[in-house]
Amino acid sequence: MKILSPNEELLRDALSCIPQSSSRTSLSSCNKLIRFEDISAAAFKIQSGVQKTPCMYSRLSKQYGMDIYLKKEFLQYTGSVKERGVLYLLTSLPQDQQRKGVIVASDSNFSMAVAYQASGLRIPVFVIMSTSTSPARVKMCREYGAMVISYGTTAKDAQMHARRLAQENGYLYLEEEDSAVYLSGLGTVGLEMYEQVPKLDAVIFPAGGHCGLLAGSAAALKHLNPRISVIGVEPESFPVLQQSLKAGHPSEDQACNNHHFYGDVSGLCFGSNSLQLTGKLVDKVVAVREEDILISMLRLLEYERATVDAEGAIGLAALVAGKLPELKGKRVAIVLCSGNLELNLLQQCIARALTLDNRVCRFSLVLADSPGEISKLLEILAREEVRVLDIKQERTFVTSELFTVEVTCTVETRDKIHTAQLRNTLLERYPTAAWVER
Repeated sequence: MKILSPNEELLRDALSCIPQSSSRTSLSSCNKLIRFEDISAAAFKIQSGVQKTPCMYSRLSKQYGMDIYLKKEFLQYTGSVKERGVLYLLTSLPQDQQRKGVIVASDSNFSMAVAYQASGLRIPVFVIMSTSTSPARVKMCREYGAMVISYGTTAKDAQMHARRLAQENGYLYLEEEDSAVYLSGLGTVGLEMYEQVPKLDAVIFPAGGHCGLLAGSAAALKHLNPRISVIGVEPESFPVLQQSLKAGHPSEDQACNNHHFYGDVSGLCFGSNSLQLTGKLVDKVVAVREEDILISMLRLLEYERATVDAEGAIGLAALVAGKLPELKGKRVAIVLCSGNLELNLLQQCIARALTLDNRVCRFSLVLADSPGEISKLLEILAREEVRVLDIKQERTFVTSELFTVEVTCTVETRDKIHTAQLRNTLLERYPTAAWVER
């Protein structure tokens, strides 16, 4: 008789007798117990195919009153932690299936990871994408070595076509799920963090519908040290994990209307394995606002030179929002799991974050339409050391006195205190100055 540790018994309780959804392609190992040995085996097997990313002390530590360490998974070749689970999944396939090939149908980080890792293993790989997919994503998958086929106008069209091709040609249709193999590969993140940062008090992961990283890493961390607090963070506008945990089964009632911003965390809760592991092993799941995620992206770009997407920044957003006051003075690690943000969306996110952080503001005031008035205003702005981003004048539709001009300025300040100082200075000189609220 094999003697299990209490943590292994906990994992067995979480995974025993869990039904699998027939709508997804499930590997034969789906119901297998996820043991610490499985995660260790995954770490050994994938070590030459993925980066052992750094977990570095952050300059944000002083700002939030704790020792913060950032696990920079966005430095993986495809910019996503999904490579870990995908590589272990692909290397675990039978050789005859590897020769036939695999097929996926989405524009997600999972598909990007499959395209890159399958090509590296010389496994034929096909990616079906709808015609609405970003051209940048299509190009990237092709550069990774996949055969990319555009089909249909929706993701559902692409998935149906991929299933048909898989059935006709013997390809294995892969969809991100929570098989034991995939979770073990993702769990290697927790294993690495435990080795890299001694005396950890807490680890923060992205959650949402695709909570495999949270579940797999929790299995590793809780086995190594049950006192480490494992925390998941998901969007407030899409709290699918919290609702699924409350209901006791994966929730499929919500839909995210901002998929391009939230990325993979916006997916529906896809598996009972991850959900049960999360319920048993994760200490806390919190939700954050979109505004907190944007400011988190800004902080990481400024302080860490880390360009991450919403999924990568959502862990830090819990600290930005003040949702975890119990971690003050503790040693905390945060996983920055993804950095795949399209350039046009990145530009919008940073511009919005600067406004939310009170560092870009707009005001309007009415001046006499005479020489020198605009110059006096610009002199005040120069003395206050603000940067003028835009200035507009309106004469025709001014509703105040005749021979006046309405001036609207957009300026950049250092921080919230600097903005308040500018506002007070302008109101002293121009009592009718109006600020455009964000």
